Amino acid sequence: NAASRIFIKILFQELSEYMGLVKLNERLTDPSLVPFFGGIFSRVNPKHSRFSVNFFTTIGLGGLTEGLREHLRAAALELEDDSSSDDSGDDQQSSNESSHSPK
Repeated sequence: NAASRIFIKILFQELSEYMGLVKLNERLTDPSLVPFFGGIFSRVNPKHSRFSVNFFTTIGLGGLTEGLREHLRAAALELEDDSSSDDSGDDQQSSNESSHSPK
């Protein structure tokens, strides 16, 4: 809800101010701490990932979302590869069917 977003905004802006963006980003990407930030920097659902990227960019902390941006790019490329391989398989199948059809 809106109150939660305001709390997260203030919290992360304060952390960034005191720790610096680089140090904060190091902490957020520390493998031992990543599970605790899974809800904020979600990689499960692309819709949630995009929301997180947009939210942190809007509050001036877009640098914290570079990992999510890479994840979204990789997921998009993976979807493109999957759809292009599915399309080429369908094209091959339909061309095989048309070449074997009686005339």
